[in-house]
Amino acid sequence: MEAPPGGTAAREAEGGVWLRDEPLLLAELKPGRPQQYDWKASCETWSVAFSPDGTWFAWSQGHCIVKLIPWPLEEAELSCKASERKNRGIKADVRGGGGAKEKTLECGQIVWGLAFSSWPPCGAKEGDGLPASGRSCLILATGLNDGQIKVWEVQTGRLLFSLSGHLDVVRDLSFAPNGSLILVSASRDKTLRIWDLSRDGTSKQIQVLSGHTQWVYCCSISPDCSMLCSAAGEKSAFLWSMRSYTLIRKLEGHQSSVVSCDFSPDSALLVTASYDTCVIMWDPYTGEQLRTLRHVPLPPALDYGSDIHASSLRSVCFSPEGLYLATVADDRLLRIWDLELRTPVAFAPMTNGLCCVYFPHGGFIATGTRDGHVQFWSAPKVLSSLKHLCRKALRTFLTTYQVLALPIPKKMKEFLTYRTF
Repeated sequence: MEAPPGGTAAREAEGGVWLRDEPLLLAELKPGRPQQYDWKASCETWSVAFSPDGTWFAWSQGHCIVKLIPWPLEEAELSCKASERKNRGIKADVRGGGGAKEKTLECGQIVWGLAFSSWPPCGAKEGDGLPASGRSCLILATGLNDGQIKVWEVQTGRLLFSLSGHLDVVRDLSFAPNGSLILVSASRDKTLRIWDLSRDGTSKQIQVLSGHTQWVYCCSISPDCSMLCSAAGEKSAFLWSMRSYTLIRKLEGHQSSVVSCDFSPDSALLVTASYDTCVIMWDPYTGEQLRTLRHVPLPPALDYGSDIHASSLRSVCFSPEGLYLATVADDRLLRIWDLELRTPVAFAPMTNGLCCVYFPHGGFIATGTRDGHVQFWSAPKVLSSLKHLCRKALRTFLTTYQVLALPIPKKMKEFLTYRTF
């Protein structure tokens, strides 16, 4: 594998121009002295999340605590010298713009999953524990070790309600991106559950999805809200309809447990990551494997440690424009992949990484570690080509089958269905 040269450069590609910069560690948040919980409490950061509008960051810092941090962080902290970043981290009283203050959510259980959504300004009644009628707000759902899901109002840090139904750890959460307050939860009880938070009363569960034979690690709803992908400790991922809540197909191709999945911003692509060290990119409409990205050991010149072990994947996510991927693996590296090249174009050394997520507007990647830390990395800047912007706009409402039925040249169909790179 050829390593990318150092420094900054521009590379033109079919999808756009990438202004290359190796990821820099911009800031690191470290938990303070852990509070005294029972022996079962752990310190891992299993989940990190940005709010859809990019104004808040949620960090499950371990020991049953979630930190809600206004974004952006203070400019002084983000621009500190690289030599200082690794050694001191950021203090717990970091504040962002707009006068919002950091909040601490005491969840009482180990927190595994986090998901933001907006609460619309209608439908809630005074006195029911929900946001007042006529006032929109941001909410955060937290998936807990005891199977409960607690939903919080972000601006106040107030617990709104709890959802009960799962019989084991709630490992992951995903809100429908259309603001409908549909929430999907994935659990170690081998099920996914669909919740409608806009329902009155305590009965908000509307469906249970069964079929997995192992713990469900991850769930992701497509941006067009038509599909749901779930990844469990199995060699296949499941693709579900979000309209009928039925299984569309099993995606088979991995050689070990699938642990993470994510849809592209236009819903035209799906990626799954596995302990087999591979990321597979799928066409979710046809079930076709489009390409495989393999995690291989680094060349000696870029080997960031002498004890490199298996590259089992932990997390994968798309960049906001849909041309790049970020992955975290057990070989202590954050990788950024160019989908056209099928190889990593940037690396960053990190220890014990568990999860990664892009900032909604690009420019940053947040990663969580087994030590309870969260790190913020610079991400390559991308200038999308007009061709890619047109493809992305078209694919937000056209399925693969609809594209193939258009009376246009074959090469154009191949480009629109991501089969040209």
